[in-house]
Amino acid sequence: MMNMQTSYLNLNLKNPIIVASSGLTKSADKIIACEEAGAAAVVVKSLFEETLAQEEWGAAGHAEAYEYLRAELGKQYGPRDYCALLEAAKKKVTIPVIASINCVSDKWWPDYARQMEASGADALELNVYALPTDPSQRPGEAEQIYVDILVAVKARVKIPVALKIGRYFSNLTHLAAVLGRAGLDGLVLFNRFADLDMDVDKMQLQTSFTFSHEKEYHEALRWIALLSGKVSCDLAATTGIHTGVEVIKMLLAGARAVQIASLFYQKGLGQIRPMLEEIEAWMKRQQCENLSDCIGKLSFVNSQTPEIYLRSQFMEKIRGWD
Repeated sequence: MMNMQTSYLNLNLKNPIIVASSGLTKSADKIIACEEAGAAAVVVKSLFEETLAQEEWGAAGHAEAYEYLRAELGKQYGPRDYCALLEAAKKKVTIPVIASINCVSDKWWPDYARQMEASGADALELNVYALPTDPSQRPGEAEQIYVDILVAVKARVKIPVALKIGRYFSNLTHLAAVLGRAGLDGLVLFNRFADLDMDVDKMQLQTSFTFSHEKEYHEALRWIALLSGKVSCDLAATTGIHTGVEVIKMLLAGARAVQIASLFYQKGLGQIRPMLEEIEAWMKRQQCENLSDCIGKLSFVNSQTPEIYLRSQFMEKIRGWD
């Protein structure tokens, strides 16, 4: 029997597959279904700061409620429903339950984090997206927001903290190193965002979101490999992972776990078992008894051909074509 155990955020996982923050993890029953399907952990659907007060107090659409929301009084009572979900899930599953926060203002992150820890969350994933729109903002100032949020949260909790981020930074390697020195426990690459769109007839802005497809994993693969061995935190991969082979690739690059949602939305949680079987069959072919021994074997620092990670243009020599 092959050993597929791994460690992520100081949590012992029975295999590297985590169900990502999504509608698939928004209730205790759904989290139970994830465990029964073979998932090693779940990231609970994110708590969104800007909708919290409306959801908890049913205040949308009233003038009095609008003033109440503007005063932010509702937020001071904390994410009660979310914490109740964490408490219920922890009583019913044995796999790690990772809470997730998606905030738009700095001041609420630490308080939410503290309440989630008290509700039994095994770890915390911060969903941060600070889009630079001010032309007077200097390079590095947007990245500092991520560091400041991390430091503020780490000061309030003892459980492991991960950051799930996008891919657009002036120097991602530098940011990852700074976050690691600031105490980051895990970095998740890369977040998948809704796209901006427009309705040209109604002259309105709208958003669009599509599921990932198998060809989207390459950028995460490259950056996981480049960062592995250079940063002090654990790495997790997400976006475009649809088969067991892609899970293996991420581990070889240096990821300790993968997060998947699109595949499970499209084809169901029943896809976990075939993926694990695919991984086990590969381990047997490679005579690898412990999957954790394979982590980072093809990372940038361990690869015999690291130059491939640094090239983005088509090169016949690299492809091995005449």
